[in-house]
Amino acid sequence: MADAAHLLEPILALHERIRDAVVDACTEQASEQLAAVASDGGGGGGDTIYAIDRVGEETLVQGLTDLARTEPLCLIAEGLPGHGLVLPRGAREQDCRWRLLVDPIDGTRGLMYQKRSAWILTGIAPNRGSDTRLRDVVLAVQTEIPLVKQHLSDQLWVQRGRGMEARRFNRLSGAQERLTLQASRADTIAHGFATVVRFFPGARDTLGGIDDEVLGRVACFEDQYASTGGELYELMAGHDRLVADLRPLVQSVRAARGLPPGMCCHPYDLCTALIAEESGVVLRDPGGAPVDAPFDLAADVAWVGYANERLRAVVEPVLQAALRRRGLLPSPSGQ
Repeated sequence: MADAAHLLEPILALHERIRDAVVDACTEQASEQLAAVASDGGGGGGDTIYAIDRVGEETLVQGLTDLARTEPLCLIAEGLPGHGLVLPRGAREQDCRWRLLVDPIDGTRGLMYQKRSAWILTGIAPNRGSDTRLRDVVLAVQTEIPLVKQHLSDQLWVQRGRGMEARRFNRLSGAQERLTLQASRADTIAHGFATVVRFFPGARDTLGGIDDEVLGRVACFEDQYASTGGELYELMAGHDRLVADLRPLVQSVRAARGLPPGMCCHPYDLCTALIAEESGVVLRDPGGAPVDAPFDLAADVAWVGYANERLRAVVEPVLQAALRRRGLLPSPSGQ
């Protein structure tokens, strides 16, 4: 396995620079300015890009340009051209040992209105060109971008096979301390948080029906946290027991209603999945296979996160049956 350990400290430091730059922008600018649409995502750079996203992107590219002076890097990031960026400029993609998949601000919408923390996400894999996939990630880092009124910020990272590590930063004192996170060990969703994602209109009735069928038999709560990295954190921290992001499966429902494709989770949103997996969280696609996707900006990714394997064994068959009844998941081969 390729060793990317030498990249860990520079990426941690870069995340901190991005965090500080974005918090400063949130402090100095009104929400209306930060929420101005900078790009509709039609250029292959992912979802809608807002003014606040540009702050993170600029700091990211500058920081990686500095890092790439010692070793060329191939960067795939939301907001940048879909074909990626090779740094330093003039270097060739085939000369890069490492391919980085980055979301500079995951959870933009909640952050720009100062409703909830966002996250900086980075996954690093050996460069296999267009064949590089999420399952190739060997190093991942995710860092919380706190609200202006919030003084604590968490940072998590993992090197494949070495387990998750985390620390908490105090913006007031500058102190950092080690942080221990533990996913829930409960084998039921009763009296816990379990969510079927439905951030956007267009097929909420279908997703809500799945929610009611799968989760409605017990008393539980939901948390529509519009940040995949944030959702993974909530699973790792033991706050949530289940998150099911099934949006790609209901694109056909939207099409039948004459609606354009809806916004979905993309690979860069899941580029830190390795951290969650090494913390004990179980991540699967709706069919039950490990979550995987190409290192690109366009693929729609459906995923389900379970706090532990016992909970998965209870919930997954019920969820899959609900999806098959609606024609959203193929029946197992041979049935």
